Amino acid sequence: MRQLTAGKIVKYGLIGFVALVFIFPIYWMIVTSLKPNSVIMRLPPQFLPSDPIADHYISVLSDHRFFTFYKNSVIVAVLTTGVTLMLAILASYSFSRFRYRFSGPLQMLFLSTQMFPAVVLLIALYTMYSKCGLINTYTALVLACTTSALPLSILVLKGFFDTVSATIEEAATIDGAGRFQTLFTIVIPLIKPGIVAVGLYSFLVCWDDFLWSLTLTNKLEMRTLSAGISMLYLGEQSQDWARVMAAATSASLPILIVYIFLQKYMIEGLAMGAVKE
Repeated sequence: MRQLTAGKIVKYGLIGFVALVFIFPIYWMIVTSLKPNSVIMRLPPQFLPSDPIADHYISVLSDHRFFTFYKNSVIVAVLTTGVTLMLAILASYSFSRFRYRFSGPLQMLFLSTQMFPAVVLLIALYTMYSKCGLINTYTALVLACTTSALPLSILVLKGFFDTVSATIEEAATIDGAGRFQTLFTIVIPLIKPGIVAVGLYSFLVCWDDFLWSLTLTNKLEMRTLSAGISMLYLGEQSQDWARVMAAATSASLPILIVYIFLQKYMIEGLAMGAVKE
């Protein structure tokens, strides 16, 4: 039987503390959704509801507007993931395999966009989309979310393409395969973990979006979950935190379950993409 040393006790204690810090907000969200609004703001707070109720979940799940938000989030997240993957695969493959003028500065330009908060781009994108008639459309939300997810996706996938030996493609070319045939039938199957990691990352970035939906849509029926919930249950006249937490829990649970089952593929993909031959 292994003995616990002081170092191991400290290490496990720190791991447990960090895990508690990350888990507690989720626990508090669920607990708050089971309390009446009159109890939520009491001091000292109730860490365990004395009389839990499910009324808020019934109210949220019986509201058709919540499912409209859910549908919008699914549509925008799926389309954003597809567009991001398509553009990231082509761009990262180009950066990995071809050496052309301004290739390096162009890569730095892509990465530099991660330095700017989304609010810096907000006015320019809103003006552009307004002139193009894209306000209150899925197209505006998909394009905006893609701009947020694309730079890091390109960086991650480039790392994967760098690990694939060019001799494999040369052999395919000798056998008569074209560039795109080699890419989609030989190279991409070798970097499946990276594709999964980037796909999950893009989906989660879009699913959690609040700013773009709040700004680029002014019709309630076009809002995604984050913005829709805030506009529906929070306002100047009412602060229905219990229903907000019930809606947030209902919106997060399916994604949390999917992430729990797929997180090993995402971690594996990000780790493999960081290794260079």
